[in-house]
Amino acid sequence: MTLPLPDGFTDVFTSHFVELDGLRLHAVTGGHGPALLLVGGWPQTWYAWREVMPALAREHTVVAVDSRGAGLSDKPDDGYDAGTLAADLVALMTALGHDRFDVVGHDIGTWTSYALAADHPERVRRVAVLEAVIPGLSPSPPFFGSAAANQKLWQFGFNRLDGLNVELVRGRERVFFGWQFATKAATPTAIPSYAVDVYLDALTADPRALWASFEYYRALDTTIAQNQKRSRTRLTQPVLAVGGALWSGPAAAQTMRLAADDVTEVVLDDCGHYPAEEQPARFTEVLEDFLRR
Repeated sequence: MTLPLPDGFTDVFTSHFVELDGLRLHAVTGGHGPALLLVGGWPQTWYAWREVMPALAREHTVVAVDSRGAGLSDKPDDGYDAGTLAADLVALMTALGHDRFDVVGHDIGTWTSYALAADHPERVRRVAVLEAVIPGLSPSPPFFGSAAANQKLWQFGFNRLDGLNVELVRGRERVFFGWQFATKAATPTAIPSYAVDVYLDALTADPRALWASFEYYRALDTTIAQNQKRSRTRLTQPVLAVGGALWSGPAAAQTMRLAADDVTEVVLDDCGHYPAEEQPARFTEVLEDFLRR
């Protein structure tokens, strides 16, 4: 399908592949100024940033990436822990000629963003996290929690299943993933149907995509152990923590204060789990204010 993009988008941005050591990553890049890396969440692709990229590109060289396993990037058998994903993106930014960069991560992209800042502090200038629950850093919720907590977090256990989840979801991707977007956003239609179609196309066009989408969760034991070690050293970078008032609220900032001293907290009104798509203008304003400091 033809991707519906904001006006002027293709005049500024280029979609291309970057060959790393045994791994090919897809990225959409454009703009001028300091480098800004955008790392998406589950089960999305670079397309999740489409509404904010044109404005950000006025002052930044924007790099919106499909991490390994997502979108058009390679889907290898392993390497879905946060440390490996962060190393991938350091190599990507090196290949693109960016020695120092800011990073923004959403959802599971916050796991990679935290690892980037902690493992490669010489490369990351500032870090922003959207709707961050970071296993091994965030307090672990009780197994038997409230109904509201279960509504938000039940997929963590399901996604970690080895094979059964793929069998249950394959052929029913629209039901499973459509439910995610409809219930986590502020309203059932806040993420437009054409965007959901783009994400579903990415998950069904490649036979390995569905399997890979769960691998980030299957690798959580490794990521948790890494984050417990990372948390012993405080982040040196300034951190922006953004939550949607109708989903995580202040939890993103509460999480990041466990890892950093310089944390700016923002809670966006009338916003669920997808700030860059639900409140793009307000989110861009908040992010730009943070990056200009």
